[in-house]
Order: sequence, then C-alpha cells, then structure tokens
Amino acid sequence: MTALSESRPAELAARADRVRAAAHRMRHHMLNMGEVQGQGYVGQALGVADVLAVSYVDQLRLRPSDPHWAQRDRFLLSTGHYAIALYAALAEARTVPVAELETYGSDGSRLPMSGMASYTPGMEISGGSLGHGLAVAVGMALGLRLRGESPRVFNFLSDGELDEGSTWEAAMGAKHHRLGNLTAIVDMNALQADGKTESVLSIEPAEEKWAACGWFTQRVDGNDVAALLAAFDAAAEQAGPEGTPSVILCDTQIGRGVPLLESREKAHFMRIDEHEWQLCRDQLTAGFEGASA
Repeated sequence: MTALSESRPAELAARADRVRAAAHRMRHHMLNMGEVQGQGYVGQALGVADVLAVSYVDQLRLRPSDPHWAQRDRFLLSTGHYAIALYAALAEARTVPVAELETYGSDGSRLPMSGMASYTPGMEISGGSLGHGLAVAVGMALGLRLRGESPRVFNFLSDGELDEGSTWEAAMGAKHHRLGNLTAIVDMNALQADGKTESVLSIEPAEEKWAACGWFTQRVDGNDVAALLAAFDAAAEQAGPEGTPSVILCDTQIGRGVPLLESREKAHFMRIDEHEWQLCRDQLTAGFEGASA
C-alpha cells in the first residue's frame, strides 16, 4: 500500500471520493435496516459509516466470495451492538447481498441485531460483552505472526470500552509482543448507555494513555474521510513483522448526516417514529448532494 503522503493528488482524490460515496450508500442501508425494527443503534452506525467505509472499501484485504480465506485481514467488531453498521459495510464489500439487509433482526435472519460470528459471513467474533474484543485481537495477531503469515488484524471498539480493565491488559500485551499487525479503531462518540462517557467514567487523556502503553497513537475527526485515509495509511506503515501496534481514535458524531438524529437527545438506542424514516433519508440525500455540489 502506498503511503497517503506519497500518493499523487489525483489518486488521493479518487480514493476519498470512492470512500465518501460508499459511506453514503452505507448510511442509506443503515436507515433501511433500522426501519425494519423501528429502533436500534442507528445513531452510532451513522456516526461510524466513514470509518467503516475506509476500512472495507480502501484498506482491508478480503475475498467477498470466500469470507474464510486464510490470508484475509481480520476485522473484529468488539461492539456487537454496532452490527447494523457492519452489515452495511459487508454489503458494500459484497460479502452480504444488499437484498439480505431487509431481513435485519428478523426471525431466521443471518443478520441479528447483535453481531454473531456463527450467523453472519464476514463477522469474525460474537461481540457485545464489552472489553473482550481487543484481547481476542491480540491473540489472533500473535497467532498469525507466529505462523509467519501477513494478514492484519483490526479491532473496532468504543470509547466506553476504554472503561474496561481487560482492554488495557490487552493493550500492554500487544506492545510486549510487538504486534505491528494489529490496529485498534476506537469510536470516540462520547456517549454510552448510562450517559456521556465523560460523566460515567472519564477516559481522557486517551491519546496519552495509549501512547504510555507503547502504541503508535493517532486521533482524528472520524467523519473526515481524508484524515481517516491518512491515519490508516500511517498505521499500515507500522505493520512490520515485529513493529508497533497502532490505535486510531476517531471522534465521531452520533447520527452523522441526518440533522434530525444528530440533535436527538436520547441517542444511544433510538426509537424513530414511522413517519420520520423517510425524512431521515431525504435529509441524508440532501446533505450528500449539497456537499458534492
């Protein structure tokens, strides 16, 4: 992979445009899935669409027709309740058919409301018990390195998960084992089930804490595609056989792209009225077209 800073401007622009278009489609998928249930973790999903679009459209090495390909990069969704976001990304990556998104959360669906590896192609772990994902990712990354294999491991976790002691044990273990093939991606949306993250249990200064554990640390606007591309490229440069684990702290906005949801006070688990879904889609389309004009 060519470092972002060394790529030609036209190539950079093409990458960014491709990711933004994918993120827009993914946000529409998220709204469509949310409407099936009438509620859910739609705000978080919209917030991290840009992060997942960069991951699945620009960064991950995958074979859509073979989700168990041994040389694939691994993307671990520690936050199982973000499954609605990952399903949209898997559809964009052609691992899950777009038409199947209509079954989200329904009886017999391969797309349950919380991520389950036993059901969904491309879902590497059954997340949801927060604080476990990074430890599993460390084990995967170490196992791949011991086998002399080159795939990278990405672990997506939330800022609320930084309240868990097991996360920091795993972070120290990753540095100890020099796991340059491991990248942690943290959704810093400042919200968790019990309220604002800062009020529940302060995690700041997050950058200094990760750096103190020996990680290559970056913090970016998680809704700025160009900044995300630069951060992911810089993390890739750390991915030697015995390099430095990387973390990208992504400051995201709940409900991004849909003003009606961006301003909603109770945003962790949203109930959206029947008449509001089309309004959300209209706002999303208008915002994207306005930004592209």
